[in-house]
Amino acid sequence: MQFVCNLHTHTYRCFHAEPDERAYIESAIAGDIDTLGFSDHSPYIFDDGYYSDYRMFPEDQEGYVRTLEALREEYRGKIDIKIGYEAEYYPKYFDAFLKMIRRFPCDYMILGQHFLQNEVNPRINPSKLTEDPKMLEGYVNQVCEAIDTGLFTYIAHPDYCRFIGDKKIYDEIYSKMIEAARDAGVPLEINLTGLREKRFYPDEKFFELCGKLGAPVCIGSDAHSADTVTDPESYAKALEWCRRYNLILIDRPVLRPV
Repeated sequence: MQFVCNLHTHTYRCFHAEPDERAYIESAIAGDIDTLGFSDHSPYIFDDGYYSDYRMFPEDQEGYVRTLEALREEYRGKIDIKIGYEAEYYPKYFDAFLKMIRRFPCDYMILGQHFLQNEVNPRINPSKLTEDPKMLEGYVNQVCEAIDTGLFTYIAHPDYCRFIGDKKIYDEIYSKMIEAARDAGVPLEINLTGLREKRFYPDEKFFELCGKLGAPVCIGSDAHSADTVTDPESYAKALEWCRRYNLILIDRPVLRPV
């Protein structure tokens, strides 16, 4: 199977990706990707003027969209460019967030839940090693609430909570999220950056559960540089996981309107 659609691509506006959107597009074309979605870390407006250090600023949103709109027209007929965001679900700020991003065209969002509740107060990072089931429950419950909004096309790095406690507890709690995604038809991402850099995600035992529970999965490059848009070696490994665990692979996730 060929990697034809990647919806997980960042830009320099998140402060940890390389510049030049054109280079990402040319890399995708060279790798025979026919649909490239840009989903940089979304802007958010927080209390007390807090500015995140890993997402675009609210005032960068218009430039992000207008730049990609122009490139979409320039490359029309060569590649289909989609404009989206990787966003957290923060209940306290979510309505204001939606109002802000709806000011400009948006094709889709993917969920990338990096913090519990929100990133200001409290700032709880679920990727830190934990044996506390309440941490995993908090993460899973928040992701399930995000799925219930019906606004997220897929879940990026869904196994982001680094729970190292009892395997039975791991399976029981994570199954709630996997079943919710399955029932809503929302794919769970095998993250190629995680595979390439040998991070703690994607976690094989998580995707083994996906296979057992019949949940759909997708593959996202999570590109922060032009040379990682396609990543054929990691893509081949992701396909091997799909075969090994009998995963339902969605190669073109259906975009959910925002």
